[in-house]
Amino acid sequence: MRDVSKKTTSLRTARARAVLKARPTTVALIKDGRLPKGDPVPVARVAAIQAAKQTSVIIPYCHPVAVEYAECTVECHRDTVEITTSVTAVHKTGVEMEALTAASVAALTIYDMAKMVDDTMEIVGIQLLEKRGGKSDLRPAGQRKVRAGVLVLSDSTSAGTRRDESGKKITQRLQEMGVEVPFYRILPDDEPEIVDALRECSDVQHLDLVLTTGGTGLGPRDRAPEATRAVIEREVPGIGEALRSYGQSRTSTAMLSRSLAGVRGRTLIVNLPGSLRGVEESLDALLPGILHSFPMLDGEGHEAGKK
Repeated sequence: MRDVSKKTTSLRTARARAVLKARPTTVALIKDGRLPKGDPVPVARVAAIQAAKQTSVIIPYCHPVAVEYAECTVECHRDTVEITTSVTAVHKTGVEMEALTAASVAALTIYDMAKMVDDTMEIVGIQLLEKRGGKSDLRPAGQRKVRAGVLVLSDSTSAGTRRDESGKKITQRLQEMGVEVPFYRILPDDEPEIVDALRECSDVQHLDLVLTTGGTGLGPRDRAPEATRAVIEREVPGIGEALRSYGQSRTSTAMLSRSLAGVRGRTLIVNLPGSLRGVEESLDALLPGILHSFPMLDGEGHEAGKK
């Protein structure tokens, strides 16, 4: 089973379709509810909903999902019965398999109830019509060239007594998302130097995104939020809240982070923790959703960051 523990929950929806081909006389019996076993349509609807809720039991690698909505519609045509299912959940994984399983079981249910009157029936197609939620809702970074900077804030790393791992991890993850990282710098925990570097990233380099790592804790030299607050023009509180919420569900000490995020000009600045684990968890929370902010900063509106 795939590990989805790093994913964030989001609204997931999916629609699927199954088509049952039968003799026109059989379809007429199905439509009128006059099969020997009774009316198959309400039975198929209940079977579809039951199947959606039990998908992980019968499909080995599917994660258990708390289905919050499931529906099934049945339409009869001349020689086909078309079954459409919809499934909704707030979860870390999509619900396309739940929708497909629901459609399949509904088709099988009708087949079972009609098989005694028609031995020519055939389930001719099962298809995913739509899925929404998670990464599929966000436009890939390649459609909007994003340039980022990484600032490593650490006295020991700046002095050469400690190797940088967090900044390199940030750079790697951004590049995997198609983000260019032309600016990388290691600085001591000195507020004026951090302020100057943040201004350079925004006002001179004109970067879209700046991620700092380190200096977000309660130590006397932890000044990243103070330096950030000195340069931003608008705070984005939801980002810091998301980082702490995601981290708190995994590490109790995440509540001590003072991570701050805000905008200077058209540059988004976000403070990340200094530890490698803290950075990895923060990036899991940020990506790819944070990429939606850049079309918004360009004035394209909320829908611009979606497919």
